[in-house]
Amino acid sequence: MIAIAAVVVFVAVYGLIATERIHRTAAALGGAGLMLLIHAVDGRSAFFSERSGIDWNVIFLLLGMMIIVGVLKQTGVFEYVAIWAAKRAKGRPFRLMVMLIVITALASALLDNVTTVLLIAPVTFLVCDRLALPVAPFLIAEVMASNIGGTATLVGDPPNIIIASRAGFTFNDFLVHLAPFIVVVLVVFVGLCRWLFRSAFVYDPVRALQIMKLNEREAIEDHRLLAQSLAVLAVVIAAFVLHPVLHYEPAVVALLGAGLLVAATRVTVEEAIRDVEWATLVFFMGLFVMVGALVETGVIGQVSRAAASATQGSLLPATMGLLGGSAVLSAIVDNIPYVATMSPIVTDLAHASGPSGDVLWWALALGADLGGNATAVGASANVVVLGIAARNGVRISFWEFTKYGLVVTVVTVGLAAPYLWLRYLAG
Repeated sequence: MIAIAAVVVFVAVYGLIATERIHRTAAALGGAGLMLLIHAVDGRSAFFSERSGIDWNVIFLLLGMMIIVGVLKQTGVFEYVAIWAAKRAKGRPFRLMVMLIVITALASALLDNVTTVLLIAPVTFLVCDRLALPVAPFLIAEVMASNIGGTATLVGDPPNIIIASRAGFTFNDFLVHLAPFIVVVLVVFVGLCRWLFRSAFVYDPVRALQIMKLNEREAIEDHRLLAQSLAVLAVVIAAFVLHPVLHYEPAVVALLGAGLLVAATRVTVEEAIRDVEWATLVFFMGLFVMVGALVETGVIGQVSRAAASATQGSLLPATMGLLGGSAVLSAIVDNIPYVATMSPIVTDLAHASGPSGDVLWWALALGADLGGNATAVGASANVVVLGIAARNGVRISFWEFTKYGLVVTVVTVGLAAPYLWLRYLAG
């Protein structure tokens, strides 16, 4: 009975978020409160459980990186990069979008995708303002590129870390099995963007000429603070990449970097936290509690087991069902608890299938990671970008994002199906 009530609450809140009848943060907080009220989840599970509670690693990773980005913003470095990118693209909108997509995807393969969009979004606002371009298409394309690029490596997307731990995969395993395919997906995605956002590619020769005359070096306002900020950011990025060796959680690294940057520079605490997206952080907390309630009441587990049992032990339908099912569910709920819930089931299926069972893990990774592009709440990076856009006076609605995301997800997941079949199952 509680499970049914939890599903009703979740669907109702998701409907409010999708229709934007009330602010998404208010909807998520209200939903979390109702989940606690009906005992779908209790306080201990909501606030302390690694399986079904608020993922504080995500919250504090975001907080730390938002502080670092806020300090960087004061140096003028984003204006510098914006002018540099616009000049290299010669003011051509599509060429600029391709540059930003490639940079975002590559960065997301080394960093987590949320950190990447936090860094690239301020640049996007500045360069679009300089060229009088609508910023929403560029932000949407970048966040989707970050989710695609993050699929390529072990550290690029949190679900990949969970999969690597369960399956015993190494960093190189992801490079060998997923990275080549993701390169192909990225090329296809660029072609999709040329079609999806074609109305945004209006070339303004006057603006372009003005950009070409600018000297990007003049944009730097504080060289000392820039040097300090870049040094801290470089250490943070190195620690992210060396996570398998250092064993420091990304959230710990981000908080240490933010603390060091504030302590070692002339930036005040008030200035450092001024650009923190508090509404976005609170939204994530509420969303984690709601999804955790579905985990605690067994709803997600039942759906996962039903999908697994429907394949009747055959590897081909199991792989395709896992790929498609993961894409659909990851578009609705956060892919981190989903992958954590599915991992024990995939472990059993993979062991039962022998050495060839590893394909199930790659199906889970591709479905969960690429499926996050489908809706505005499908991945953490999506929510962060929409929050940054709103803070800067740009409204990207749930459906504006989703109408593009569904197309991208169908195409990319559609490409993943023949890839998995040809590489692992054919013959």
